[in-house]
Amino acid sequence: QTLCREQKSFLSRLCQGEELQSDRDETGAYLIDRDPTYFGPILNFLRHGKLVLDKDMAEEGVLEEAEFYNIGPLIRIIKDRMEEKDYTVAQVPPKHVYRVLQCQEEELTQMVSTMSDGWRFEQLVNIGSSYNYGSEDQAEFLCVVSKELHSSPHGLSSESTRKAKSTDEQLEEQRRQEVEEVEVAQVQVEADAQEKGAARPQEDDC
Repeated sequence: QTLCREQKSFLSRLCQGEELQSDRDETGAYLIDRDPTYFGPILNFLRHGKLVLDKDMAEEGVLEEAEFYNIGPLIRIIKDRMEEKDYTVAQVPPKHVYRVLQCQEEELTQMVSTMSDGWRFEQLVNIGSSYNYGSEDQAEFLCVVSKELHSSPHGLSSESTRKAKSTDEQLEEQRRQEVEEVEVAQVQVEADAQEKGAARPQEDDC
């Protein structure tokens, strides 16, 4: 019988009438409090000895069931696949995301010290003294920061694929925000330059 193929498994012991307690319904069928979604791969493995997963099924869920039913060969296969997947992900070079932030001289130290986890300072560009507070000019800077994002390769489980898609969507949104920030910074720089240019003739007249 299919269920008795792995002799040490929970299912085999149950079918052979060993002292395992399990409820039954009115037809005599065993009632096991497990997710039926993951029982298909378990049953198919007992039939032909191969692991076959639907595209929307997570390996972690099948592993939980294989461990519950104590099917040793299936447990080893799934763990080997997961380790191979983790190794493949580790070989994928990380993507670098860059952001350009505009700040004043007095804000620079605080901004660098309170930078979010994962973000790293890359470059500081002095764009001149654009603001005057009292008798002191406040220098303006463009601060370039970067962050590494590790993405998953194609062909993994659906759960990993969904996570990768979610990460890609976040990256795309982040890139749009970065472009907007750069454009705002450029407009501000141009506006400041025009202000300075407009102010020089008045100073010369005086």
